[in-house]
Amino acid sequence: MMVNEDRAWAAFEARDRAADGQFVVGVVTTGIYCRPSCPARHPKRENVRFFTDGAAAREAGLRACKRCLPDHVAPDEAAVTAVRAMLEEAGGPLPLELLGRKTGYSPTHLQRIFTRTLGLSPAAFGRALRLERAKTSLGEGSSVTEAIYEAGYSGPSRFYAEAGALGLRPADIRRGGKGMMIRYASAETRFGPLLIAATERGLCHVGFDSTPERLAHEYPQAELVEDGDAPLIKAALAAIEDPALAAALPVDVPGTAFQQRVWAELRKIPPGETRSYLDIARALGDPNATRAVGSANGRNPVAIIVPCHRVVRNDGALGGYAGGLDRKRALLEAEAASAQGSLPLAR
Repeated sequence: MMVNEDRAWAAFEARDRAADGQFVVGVVTTGIYCRPSCPARHPKRENVRFFTDGAAAREAGLRACKRCLPDHVAPDEAAVTAVRAMLEEAGGPLPLELLGRKTGYSPTHLQRIFTRTLGLSPAAFGRALRLERAKTSLGEGSSVTEAIYEAGYSGPSRFYAEAGALGLRPADIRRGGKGMMIRYASAETRFGPLLIAATERGLCHVGFDSTPERLAHEYPQAELVEDGDAPLIKAALAAIEDPALAAALPVDVPGTAFQQRVWAELRKIPPGETRSYLDIARALGDPNATRAVGSANGRNPVAIIVPCHRVVRNDGALGGYAGGLDRKRALLEAEAASAQGSLPLAR
């Protein structure tokens, strides 16, 4: 496998953690090789060589950097995966010291690599899991008190405090949306079938190839009303044809504090333009959070309105999209044409 040196140098200059594990950077003047994200002072370009992995760099006579530990990328990822599995099995937070002992990492380093990868600390990830357990119990008909204690909360105040921190109102949590009215409509657009749903406060679901059954699964106790004339639904459909309208539409979607920040940043991208994961991470003040940005981007529940399709990989490639790459490409082409004053015909 060859390394694209221009892209590799750009990633190295940006200390892009998303590039860790894809290649290593050799410095001929010092005889060491590093991760792309190594925090050490950068050498001159003419003194840098790129290798596919540490083995190739060692064959060239280089040794691993003791600061960034380039050969530990895979172990770091394995540790994050192991911690995530432990938290998911527990269904809630676990002591950081315990997680450190289980993985062989210091608590401080473990917290750093976990947060860098997922955008949440182990404690915050555990709290989100615990809240999800409580929501599931409520959706299955348990009383609020039963759900709270079964999920491991010490009391109602802690439950409601964590729910609020994740952007959820207690009234919307109980019993899977009981007491909520959600209006929805299925529509054929030039980009394919789209399901749009809205609460009284904003759009809560916009998804290609989605179905009312999926909406019912997400809000099992809410009152779902098919209503293609609802103002927000009509406004969302208008935004499909005129992307400039989307930024003004209200949304009502729960998410972690980090996810909300990412989604807010996505809504700042003008139609006809794109941003990379690194661009978004930098805008949030943390250029090392590209993977976490990608995760939040993929969890966006309101396509088009929060334009996750305008985010591309750091190398300029389209990257992933829940609606499929052909649809992502069509959306970007249509928006580019619209920004230039001519909208392409429907396919």
